[in-house]
Amino acid sequence: MADTVRTTCAYCGVGCGVLATPQPDGSVAIAGDPGHPANFGRLCSKGSALGETLALDDRLLHPEIGGRRASWDEALSTIADRFRETIERHGPDSVALYVSGQILTEDYYVANKLMKGFIGAANIDTNSRLCMASSVAGHKRAFGSDTVPGTYEDLELADLVVLVGSNLAWCHPVLYQRLAAARDKRPSMKVVLIDPRRTATAGLADLHLAIAPDGDAALFTGLLRHLAEVGATDRDYIDRHTRGFDEALAAAAGFDNARVAAETGLSPEDLETFYRFFATTDKVVTVYSQGVNQSVCGTDKVNAIINCHLATGRLGRPGTGPFSVTGQPNAMGGREVGGLANMLAAHMALEDAGHRALVQRFWNAPRMADKPGLKAVEMFRAVADGRIKAIWIMATNPVDSLPDADAVAQALRDCPFVVVSDVAAKTDTIRYADVKLPSTAWGEKDGTVTNSERRISRQRAFLPAPGEARADWWQLAEVARRMGFGEAFAYDTAAEIFREHAALSAFENGGKRDFDIGAYQDVPDADYQDLQPFQWPQGPQERRAQPAQRRFFANGGFFTGDGRARFVAPRPSRAAMTDEAFPLTLNTGRVRDHWHTMTRTGKSARLSAHMAEPFAEIHPRDAARLSIGDADLVRVESRHGAAVVRALVTPRQRPGSVFVPMHWTAEFAALARVCALVAPVTDPLSGQPASKNVPVRLERFEAGCYGFAICVRRPNTEGLDYWALARVDGGWRVELAVRNDTPEQEAFFRRLLVLSGHDDDVEILAYCDARRGDHRMAAFENARLLGALYLSRTPVAVAREWVSGQFSESHADPHSRSRVVAGRGGTDRPDAGAMVCSCFGIGINQIATAVRSGCTTVEAVGRSLSAGTNCGSCRAEIKGIIDAHRLQAAE
Repeated sequence: MADTVRTTCAYCGVGCGVLATPQPDGSVAIAGDPGHPANFGRLCSKGSALGETLALDDRLLHPEIGGRRASWDEALSTIADRFRETIERHGPDSVALYVSGQILTEDYYVANKLMKGFIGAANIDTNSRLCMASSVAGHKRAFGSDTVPGTYEDLELADLVVLVGSNLAWCHPVLYQRLAAARDKRPSMKVVLIDPRRTATAGLADLHLAIAPDGDAALFTGLLRHLAEVGATDRDYIDRHTRGFDEALAAAAGFDNARVAAETGLSPEDLETFYRFFATTDKVVTVYSQGVNQSVCGTDKVNAIINCHLATGRLGRPGTGPFSVTGQPNAMGGREVGGLANMLAAHMALEDAGHRALVQRFWNAPRMADKPGLKAVEMFRAVADGRIKAIWIMATNPVDSLPDADAVAQALRDCPFVVVSDVAAKTDTIRYADVKLPSTAWGEKDGTVTNSERRISRQRAFLPAPGEARADWWQLAEVARRMGFGEAFAYDTAAEIFREHAALSAFENGGKRDFDIGAYQDVPDADYQDLQPFQWPQGPQERRAQPAQRRFFANGGFFTGDGRARFVAPRPSRAAMTDEAFPLTLNTGRVRDHWHTMTRTGKSARLSAHMAEPFAEIHPRDAARLSIGDADLVRVESRHGAAVVRALVTPRQRPGSVFVPMHWTAEFAALARVCALVAPVTDPLSGQPASKNVPVRLERFEAGCYGFAICVRRPNTEGLDYWALARVDGGWRVELAVRNDTPEQEAFFRRLLVLSGHDDDVEILAYCDARRGDHRMAAFENARLLGALYLSRTPVAVAREWVSGQFSESHADPHSRSRVVAGRGGTDRPDAGAMVCSCFGIGINQIATAVRSGCTTVEAVGRSLSAGTNCGSCRAEIKGIIDAHRLQAAE
């Protein structure tokens, strides 16, 4: 057995430490690192399943040009030549890089250096623009720098934690578990959730404020007014460390409770309760995420929150502060090296001539970008209208993740030259690439990432790079060399890049900038390999002597010209965007067990089992008005695009609103790219898209035939009007529908399973109830199940989880085969039901049985089945099953 390697998780910005141990059979055992200060050994369901996402079956393994295999030299020379020619003919602004919070800091650093210092334009942006740009803009307006003041420990030390637009239980589960554990130790701690949906996080909340979309700025502006009225402000802190309080308070004067209630949709009673909690509690942390950031007024929301903490002096002290939790593993690292189009490396300002000159001197750069580049949405508009003629996309899938995604696809289709560096051979974006470059994936990468509390950790390789895959920084440096910049990009290792990055952070700094890791500018290779997680700042004199935690601003010291923070008066709340034609508000976001566009999590059968197809959460009142039943297929349409997904009718949703997850792509579903519906409107300061407030309409999607199937091979979905794929152990499952009547069964079945019509070894068993329109069949090759299909005029009733587990069983006897055709096991093989606990593979039927047997608490279910005892993300669902049983028993 190979040695265990300490590395960092590939998913969210919590930045959990992971222990990866390659096994003799080629698998990798994954465990949480108990020594990592972000997670202390905890992992969420996604992190726990990382070992299940490492297969090479869908990997891009060799460079390609125009669809043919090419050598690295040819591919890199082609990119360098095309970029150089484009710049010579059309200027440096005609090329662009679009990168990702999935790449490492060393990759990000080289990309930023190449674009801003050597090409001489700032057209480099990142998918982090889609998740935290409003937070960056809000920090810079208030603090003078993009500084997160606090630490994860503050969530555990606070007496009040306010979660705004953050489903912490599903999107940052390990932080949620740290908060839940702290709450268990101190039951007096209060938690407030501010979110239009009643998410899994609401189970921890003392108060849930089901706020109207984009009502957050009004809510916190009203809070500032209330704090001043009841004498809860800290005048000493305000006078010594801030500017603009009186102006911000004057702007808040009109936001009395009646107005705030009208603009937020909240009751005056709930408002008074929240305001009282905040005013009377000294230790308050406000955690915010995409529900705040992804808005046309996202930056104002951020500043409205920060205003309340500045006004009370509640930041920089243990258990206090505004806290932005980021969505990607290295969104913060990208911010540190200037990965955004309007930033410079080391948190320096692109608009500052002194900063530009400093960076140019350090890099010895021939030219320096002197104006901001195009932000993500603007960048792809420029691709569409021809201003950008060559673009290099790295580790991201903008055809799925950017707003108005169909227009993005068309822009790339028409672009003269597109390069994509990725790990996956097939994505919705890479199909438009003229040159494809195979990158190293998690487990093969070597470098650093920074989490949401400013903690830098190592991602270490524990697997060899497959095929010809290479690090992203190496690809960039090789192109830079071929463009004539070789001396400045003569890197042989990631450690060299990290040392340069650290040296730049300390260069002519002297404490004038927040980001400083100069302590590591001379770190030897061996120490870099053994680098322990640390928080910045770590100036040159501080190495080896860092305190356990670092916080900013308890005693002022802001990074503005005069050292004082700025209160910012938010703009009035935006009016509703819905109208008679599009009367509902679409909110997009994540689910518990999937990540971004599923290029990693979609490979895990266990993760895919929790939610196996895209869906729309609809309030029962809206569903009844639209004649939509639970599990119906629905068409969701905006002015920009449409999707067809499964209806999930639930009172958790706010009336008038719809939630559709962002993960499903054309690789996994027929028509579920939800960002195709999102308008390309952005916050005017941050450039972040408004993905949480999209006017849409819904209608029932009528089908003549519905189906469910399992297939050993990826199924052939040609001719289906609706389909959604998910991995199962040994194959695939697929939900399907066609508008017309039931197709000719056996021919349809063979085509779906990709079976040859002349394969004599395949035996097909079938059952038909013509009156009801039910057709069931299964294909076997000797004792091996090849697939099964269930068709009906209404959504198919079949034991899906049981059927999906049948590839691992032997089917030599007729009784076993007939069970497969019937679509259910006998009493000796009960169906576990839909997955609830992904960590331990526990289904809803198993939990319901345990509850009927006397497990009347979440803890009792955990003791019986282990469900809910690892990452805890499913605890709210388990409690819902228990509560439903109690209600049923009481009837």
